[in-house]
Amino acid sequence: MKLILLRHGESQWNLENRFTGWKDVDLTEDGINEAKFSAQQLLKKNITIDTLHTSLLLRSTNTAKIIADIISFNKENIKYDWRLNERHYGALEGLNKSETAAKYGEEQVHIWRRSYDISPPLLQEDDDRHPRFNKKFKNIDGKLPKGESLKNVIDRLNPFWKQYIDHIKKNTGNHLIIAHSNSLRAIIKILDKLSDEAIISVNIPTGVPLVYTLDKNLNVINKEYLMDEDELKTKQKIVVNQGKAK
Repeated sequence: MKLILLRHGESQWNLENRFTGWKDVDLTEDGINEAKFSAQQLLKKNITIDTLHTSLLLRSTNTAKIIADIISFNKENIKYDWRLNERHYGALEGLNKSETAAKYGEEQVHIWRRSYDISPPLLQEDDDRHPRFNKKFKNIDGKLPKGESLKNVIDRLNPFWKQYIDHIKKNTGNHLIIAHSNSLRAIIKILDKLSDEAIISVNIPTGVPLVYTLDKNLNVINKEYLMDEDELKTKQKIVVNQGKAK
C-alpha cells in the first residue's frame, strides 16, 4: 500500500509570504503548474490512486481537481474534510513575516511558528477573520478554531485519522491526501513516530508528492519525494526562507 501526502500548489499568499491559515486563497500560476507536475509524477511512477481526500480550502481543493483530471480520477469521488484544513494562525492571519516581526518581535514570532504547543494570539469572536463568518464552514460539526498550535492541529485531525486508517486497512491500494503544511506535518508525526521536538524542524515543499510505502500493519517501509534530489533541496530551502521573519 502507498500513502501519498501532497501539500497544495503555491497559493497567492505563499507567494506574498503571509500567514494564510483558513483564509481561502487560490493557487498562483506556479501553483497550478506544481499541481500538474505532481499528477505527472504519479503517472510516471505508475501509481494508480484509489482514494483522494482533501481539505475544504480552495488552494487544496483546486490542486485536487487539477490532479484528478490528469490522472483520470473521478472528481465526484474526491472526499472533503475540514479536519485537513491548515493550522489556523489566529490574529497572525493575513500578516506577512516582516509585518509580524515588526509588530511582535522576531523572537516571539519564532516561538509562535515553531513551538509545538504554543498557539499564536487568538482571534476575537467578532473578528472578520473568524471562521464562523465564512459560509463554507457553517456546517462543520466541531468547534471552530480561533488560533491553533501544531498540537491543536493534531488533536483536531485525530478523529479523521482514526476513521481514515480503519478505511484504508480494509481497502488496500494507493491513497492520496492533498492538504497543507501543518495538517500534513501532523500526519507525518504520526507515521514517522516523531517526538514533539523532532516535528518542529520538518518542512514540506508545495507541489511535491511524498510517497509512503506501508506494510499491512501500516508501518513505514519506505518514503520518498517524487522529485530530483537537487530540485527538492532548492524547494525545501524556499520553504525555510519563507519561514523567516525578515
